[in-house]
Amino acid sequence: MSYEHHRNPAEIKNLFANISNTYDLANDVITFGKAHSWRKKLVQWSEASRGNDVLDCASGTSDLALEFKKVVGEKGRVVSSDFCPEMLEIGKQKATKADLNIEFQVGDAMQLSFTDKEFDITSIAYGIRNVKDPLKAISEMARVTKSDGFVLILETGEISTPLIGSAIQVYFKYVVPRLGGWVSGQRQAYEYLNESSLSFPCREDFLAIMEKTKKFKKLEYKTLMGGASYIYKGTVS
Repeated sequence: MSYEHHRNPAEIKNLFANISNTYDLANDVITFGKAHSWRKKLVQWSEASRGNDVLDCASGTSDLALEFKKVVGEKGRVVSSDFCPEMLEIGKQKATKADLNIEFQVGDAMQLSFTDKEFDITSIAYGIRNVKDPLKAISEMARVTKSDGFVLILETGEISTPLIGSAIQVYFKYVVPRLGGWVSGQRQAYEYLNESSLSFPCREDFLAIMEKTKKFKKLEYKTLMGGASYIYKGTVS
């Protein structure tokens, strides 16, 4: 199974540039602050330790990259990469404020400019569904990750409990665009983000995309809040 959306990458880039200043606040409002703890869970599951090298793709305002840097320490290297410079600018401000030394790079997850097996861990949080070809991006992430290293992906999904699922679907379809629009003044952006979330494969369907790259020897996932989000983990061959 593959998934490819048909939005123009330039259009998506522009969308994120327009909401960059309010992106963090809107995320906190929409996820009731849960996104922070989910990113921490991803870092824990990644088995990151002092001195590790980490690449965070589609890093946005760099929250996940910052979480990794706290764990890998001064001797560890963290690269925050995103195709939207406006989002990375917010990340730079946050890194300076937190006194954390992170590298920033404007780059495309489908065409990473790093050498093979350069990183211990490669991650992407709430970004894989906005990439034109997720299969290509996951393959690239695995390419730049060392053998026995990990690719970690945090993404929204489908709630497995029907009653809660329909309630959350209503929340994301009707409430989220209003909340996001209220915080950012860009309601259309949050309507797109919601649509892309609802149509994106999850659980075994997403693992099947990872499997298709033929770059992993082990694939697993964890369910967060009954399926509001999922963390996927691939051990690189």
